[in-house]
Amino acid sequence: MSDNPRKDLLDVLEAISEAQLRTIRKLRGPQASTAAEGEQPLERMSHIDMVQNILSSVRRPLHISDILELVSKQFGVDLDRESVVSALAKRVARKDRFARTAPNTFALLPER
Repeated sequence: MSDNPRKDLLDVLEAISEAQLRTIRKLRGPQASTAAEGEQPLERMSHIDMVQNILSSVRRPLHISDILELVSKQFGVDLDRESVVSALAKRVARKDRFARTAPNTFALLPER
């Protein structure tokens, strides 16, 4: 602890306030982007969520190559093909959101 308790108290109060503000922005969701320019968006999408977003927008089965291309165009992210196929295959096996309609071709399961 420094010799200036006032400065220490202000540092603690500032850290608490910043944490509270981050929590409030996170609770608001994706529409509440960042307050300061240049900051990263608070809401990030997983790779699987990106794939789900693509498949729900095209509303038809897509080959993994097409999925990866659309993810790259829409989200600016280059996904690893093997990782995405592996993650999708696990979801297909669990009947979680995705179905395999042909080799390396995936679609969304109909909503229940």
